[in-house]
Amino acid sequence: MAGTAQPYDSIKRLLDIVASAAALVLLSPVIALVAITVALRLGRPVLFVQPRPGRDGRVFLLRKFRSMRDVDEARGLVSDADRLTSFGRALRATSLDELPSLWNVLRGDMSIVGPRPLLVEYLPRYTPQQARRHEVRPGITGLAQANGRNALSWEDKFALDVEYVDNRSLGLDARIILATLRAVIVREGISAEGQATMTKFGEASG
Repeated sequence: MAGTAQPYDSIKRLLDIVASAAALVLLSPVIALVAITVALRLGRPVLFVQPRPGRDGRVFLLRKFRSMRDVDEARGLVSDADRLTSFGRALRATSLDELPSLWNVLRGDMSIVGPRPLLVEYLPRYTPQQARRHEVRPGITGLAQANGRNALSWEDKFALDVEYVDNRSLGLDARIILATLRAVIVREGISAEGQATMTKFGEASG
């Protein structure tokens, strides 16, 4: 699954280290405030930690702020739609839930820009072409997130992921970051049509 390294990759990693370290320091008051609010609104733990496949399919632990209540069948809290509160929706819409992922970037699990890290269970479902998304580190944002987020079909997302792998550059990363900021501001593509988030890859949308 390993892809061909590009000269930009070493520069990209250096930029990731500098940007994530600076962001963790500068945004520490925001991170602390969000953590306290999550604890008050949703309880502990404040972090959502889940295994995700990274570069070359190697699994790491992704860290995000919780945006859903715990599963509670007695209260009818089973599906994502049931468990996602208005507070959680606001976290996702503003991408504040992604702030702990900066630690993953600093560690080298992720990059600021790259294909989003999805579920481990998806690995055997990819076509060989789609699996090329794992030739680079996954990102907090990516070409798919800059072009529709969850409003895109899985096939369109994966096509954009592979397009990024083949064309990654400093200029493309800068354009993706700017487009992502715009998408967050106008709150585009937060969820798929009729879904709280996105239908799982390989499942019918119903």
